[in-house]
Amino acid sequence: MAVSDTANDIETVVIGAGVVGLAIAAELAEAGHAVLVVERHGTFGTETSSRNSEVIHAGIYYPPGSLRAKLCVEGKERLYTFAEKYNVPVHRCGKLLVATAESEIAQLEAIEAKAAANGVSDLKRLTLDEVRGLEPHVSCVAATLSPSTGIIDGHAFMAALEARLLNAGGEIAYHSQVVGVSAEPDGGFRLEISSAGDVSELICARLINAAGLGASIIGRMLEYRKAGYAVPGLFPAKGHYFSLSAKAPFKHLIYPMPSPDALGVHVTLDMSGAARFGPDVYWQNDLDYGFVAAGARRETFAKEIKRYWPSLPEAALMPAYTGIRPKIYSQGSPPADFEIHAAAQHGVPDFVGLYGIESPGLTSSLAIAVHVARLLET
Repeated sequence: MAVSDTANDIETVVIGAGVVGLAIAAELAEAGHAVLVVERHGTFGTETSSRNSEVIHAGIYYPPGSLRAKLCVEGKERLYTFAEKYNVPVHRCGKLLVATAESEIAQLEAIEAKAAANGVSDLKRLTLDEVRGLEPHVSCVAATLSPSTGIIDGHAFMAALEARLLNAGGEIAYHSQVVGVSAEPDGGFRLEISSAGDVSELICARLINAAGLGASIIGRMLEYRKAGYAVPGLFPAKGHYFSLSAKAPFKHLIYPMPSPDALGVHVTLDMSGAARFGPDVYWQNDLDYGFVAAGARRETFAKEIKRYWPSLPEAALMPAYTGIRPKIYSQGSPPADFEIHAAAQHGVPDFVGLYGIESPGLTSSLAIAVHVARLLET
């Protein structure tokens, strides 16, 4: 329901035109909100949303009961439905989770149990003959098929979200960076926005911070009303990707057993069938996207890949791109859940802050949008 208050320049502002910000804005616009998205870059999705694996995750890795598990499982179904409705290229190719040593079988079994607890009921343990039938080049001692895992054209998805937002009457201000946020005494928010060298002010009734890598900075601009509340910090973790110069022999995504803070150097495919490998985890203190130690990293990747693809051609890995995960936990700490904070957490009505929305953020984006819309109505 729209808020009618002539003192506001706009009812709802969403900061950030990544996949999550666009999904939230489109959801709210279609529900009747007057929505403005404010984005510091010149187009949508230039950071985390365009520097990932473009995988539609099934929801099998995340702790049962967590937001990551719930929103991934719900978001997966919403995403496949959305892609069909809006003609977004998508391929439900499935993936193989592979154990390459006997010592990893217990980890594979634990993943299967976690998936079942999350409501993912379509996993299938394969015989080695079945593995060879699906992927003759894969070497493993055990494998499980996740048939509902897929891939999506992330750019086309975000373009469809942008079109959905604009068709519902929403607006987007690109090249516009939020440099100040304050809560108004009688409700609403005053934003300072820098654009083309000038700083202007804008007042809105509702505010959503979906700024991704900038979310912690934006969040700390506000004063909060609940004692002890703190905005989660940002701990950037770069992921490197290599592409394959030769033709990929795979029809499915191939995932080894994950490490505590990443899903391992896995094989993903793009919509043309080309393969890419990654990401790894490189903790850093800044938002530099530069490729680090490509030669040594190529050797490390090749060693990891050959555990499940022994016939990887020599010198076939080419540096492709990097992405930065907006992690809200430091190296060596337990992985954090998505943090989606509303008035119940921080005491500020009509403000929602989203922190640590890394994988499976793309898969979860449409479910996150519904979740945020519900928070705004409570």
